[in-house]
Order: sequence, then structure tokens, then C-alpha cells
Amino acid sequence: MQRRRILQAMAATILLPGIGLAKAKPVIEVYKSATCGCCTEWVKHLEANGFHVNARNVPNTAAYRQRYHVPDSLGSCHTATVGGYALEGHVPAEDIKRLLKEKPKAAGLTVPGMPMGSPGMEVEGQKADAYDVLLFRKDGSHTVYRHVAAQ
Repeated sequence: MQRRRILQAMAATILLPGIGLAKAKPVIEVYKSATCGCCTEWVKHLEANGFHVNARNVPNTAAYRQRYHVPDSLGSCHTATVGGYALEGHVPAEDIKRLLKEKPKAAGLTVPGMPMGSPGMEVEGQKADAYDVLLFRKDGSHTVYRHVAAQ
């Protein structure tokens, strides 16, 4: 009888959401150049904001942009994936979290180029540029997901 109660309590703990189980961190797969310091800083930004990151050094990041439908015009220095979406460039963690929560019909998010002040591109004493986080689709179309003001 005692054993049955223990097993029932254990089952209830496992089956009830939010009780007894830690919420798994989203995993971001990053494909980057081994020599890119800003990519490494972006990975640190993601980890500091609750993501688990598998960073892979690859010889050709362009192949990953093509695989994940990132338009050439929206390319940057690294490509990543999370939850079925592509991430290109220095996308802020808060926008990735919003993407995963809202689940829009899109291929992913990008911050084209390497704007100063975006995550991984911060330089002490350097003013941050304004930039747009873009939501893009497999057909190459895109819209502004969020505008980040200059600071």
C-alpha cells in the first residue's frame, strides 16, 4: 500500500505541468567560422539569456544560409536554427524568444550585416547603430519584426 502511494505521488509529479520538472532550455544550433570573434560573443549572449547553444565551426557558412532559405541579401556572418526557424546574424535573444512564442509562418529572423551594438557587436565607448530585426519567408520576402533604435 505504501509503495502504491509513493508511485502515485511520483506519477502525479511527473504528469502535472510545472511540478517537479525543470523546463528545458531551447537549443540553438549555430554554424559559424572558427575565427569569428563576434559570433562567439553572440553565442555568449544567447547562453546568458537562457538558451543552450551547440556552436559548430564550419568552413562555409553560405551553405547553411542556402539550406535554411536565408536570402543572400539578408546574409550575415553566421547562421543558426531553433524550433524549426533559421536565425541569421546578430538576432537579439528577446526576438528569438518572441518568435518561439508566437510561431509565425516564416523561415526565420535575420539582422542583416553586422550593425554596431547588436548582440555580439557591442564595443565599449562606441555608439550603437539603429537596426531592424527582419522576419523572412522562404520566398525571400521579409518584414520588419522589430526596429532597434540607436543608442
